[in-house]
Amino acid sequence: MERIETNGLVYYQFNSLAVNHAVFTRHGGVSEAPWASLNLGGNVGDSPEAVAENYRRIYAALDMDGSRSCSVWQVHSADTIVATAPTPERGWITHADGMVTDQPATPLVMRFADCVPVLFHDPVQQAIGIAHAGWRGTLQGAGVSVLHKMIDTFGSRPSDIRAAIGPSISAACYQVGAEVVSAVEWYFGTTDGLIQYDPNDNTPHFDLWAANALDLRRNGVEQVEVMGICTASNTDDFFSHRAESGKTGRFVAVISL
Repeated sequence: MERIETNGLVYYQFNSLAVNHAVFTRHGGVSEAPWASLNLGGNVGDSPEAVAENYRRIYAALDMDGSRSCSVWQVHSADTIVATAPTPERGWITHADGMVTDQPATPLVMRFADCVPVLFHDPVQQAIGIAHAGWRGTLQGAGVSVLHKMIDTFGSRPSDIRAAIGPSISAACYQVGAEVVSAVEWYFGTTDGLIQYDPNDNTPHFDLWAANALDLRRNGVEQVEVMGICTASNTDDFFSHRAESGKTGRFVAVISL
């Protein structure tokens, strides 16, 4: 991966994705605390004018047409839609947690603050996708839902697809309850390598990176790049809902052909 700084903005790009994309940090925007400064969440209490300016800055940095960007109202599901154009009358297309497209110059954008961004590129069929996967989405197959939509819609082959897992809360910071442990066991058939137990108090911790990578690989995706950056332990760079007690902004991942 590569960390890029330009005009005060700081963002990451994956080495494996040969397409215009970025995962932005919280740097380089105009929002004030507790959303300082590149908040891109429109429903967290920040000024709409500040959020709009922040979006203008990210699209300018990537030379993308923001008026063509597509987004969804994220609901912790495993639903994926085919995005062909934005909905001018509102800022989101529908309720979903995954998007795919083969349309050029149509950025797909999602917001995060501990959940997992998963980006997809099929260089053979020239298609892209993006997923938002918290623990509920992960254990419903949010990433695999995007994969299957690319297969069904564009004729993609899993072995051709490059997937990239962005920054999210790490297992070390993500203590969970018994209901999550049970859900992991139900979905994967095991908790090995997915649930880690704290050596001090034996509390369970869920590894979202390992879970999403495993789910993609067992569905035929051979190339999975994991950024490995924890949002909760890097709040200087990223917004974290858990580490900041819910009073924070949202960073975005964006990808475009």
